[in-house]
Amino acid sequence: MKLQRRSLVLLAGAAALAGAGLIPAAAGAQQPEAHWPSKPIKWIVPFPPGGAMDVIARTLGDKIGRELGQAVVVENRPGAGGNIGADYVAKQPADGYTVMITSIGMATNKALYAKLSYDPVKDFAPISLLAVVPNVLVVNTGKNPDKSVKEVIAHAKKEPGKLTYASAGNGTSIHLAGEVFASMAGVNILHVPYKGSGPAITDMLGGQIDLMFDSITSARPHIQAGKLRALGVTTSKRSSALPDVPTIAEAGVPGYEVSPWFAAFAPAGTPPEIVSRLNKVMNDAMKQPDTLKKLESVGAEPIGSTPQELAAHLDKELDRWGKLIKERNIRMD
Repeated sequence: MKLQRRSLVLLAGAAALAGAGLIPAAAGAQQPEAHWPSKPIKWIVPFPPGGAMDVIARTLGDKIGRELGQAVVVENRPGAGGNIGADYVAKQPADGYTVMITSIGMATNKALYAKLSYDPVKDFAPISLLAVVPNVLVVNTGKNPDKSVKEVIAHAKKEPGKLTYASAGNGTSIHLAGEVFASMAGVNILHVPYKGSGPAITDMLGGQIDLMFDSITSARPHIQAGKLRALGVTTSKRSSALPDVPTIAEAGVPGYEVSPWFAAFAPAGTPPEIVSRLNKVMNDAMKQPDTLKKLESVGAEPIGSTPQELAAHLDKELDRWGKLIKERNIRMD
């Protein structure tokens, strides 16, 4: 009885001290977002270094880190069309210390792969749309006489199945841009997948391939050098990186639009306060003049959005690409 009374007295005393603010409340210890960030943030890039996604991540990461007072450490985890990096992020603690930049693959991989180890909707908290990097339809200046989108279509209809178009691999935005083009223009063109944009461009420059819907990032230097002829950009608006090049919709395929987008996500369950803060610093960073200059160097057009707008965009894209991939019988094997 004495022991029991002593325990009650001790408990009552502890409660009084806590009420007086002399002992930290347990609830406070369960709210790490109140002191976030208190350590470096990992910024996962699910593709190799050097591409547009990597440049965007490193540019924004530097700005975000300065604003938040903590380092943002870019970590490349490439493989399986972005799935390795996405799977890693999906399994991380939802504490705001791991974020991911990803691409249109977030919407296409569910339909492209028979099994995914993550769910693109349920396993992630949307943060913000970041940028679009248009693809551009190009032909070899010295090898292909076609000077417009309409001429390409006429050429393809005259010789069905003979014109070839290169991609950076099955299921990439470069491949899907060609599939949408073939479907909407009513032409039969042969897809030739490569292991990356680099070897595909090499064969384009060598004249072994007729067409390519390449990323503006890698195509622009060859366009400027006069080796490739740009016929149309895949986005709904003209690109500031190639302002004189019409959209494919303008140039002969009304309604055509493929916008390879980049966006930021965190693991599902990340506190809304942290998501909101990340959204603000990312969107603020994208408005800064030196950021805009860096993004322009890779042909990226900044977007910015709320988390809710990104969630709605992802839903729309999942529906669109799921239907196209099924209709065109696109497989990863």
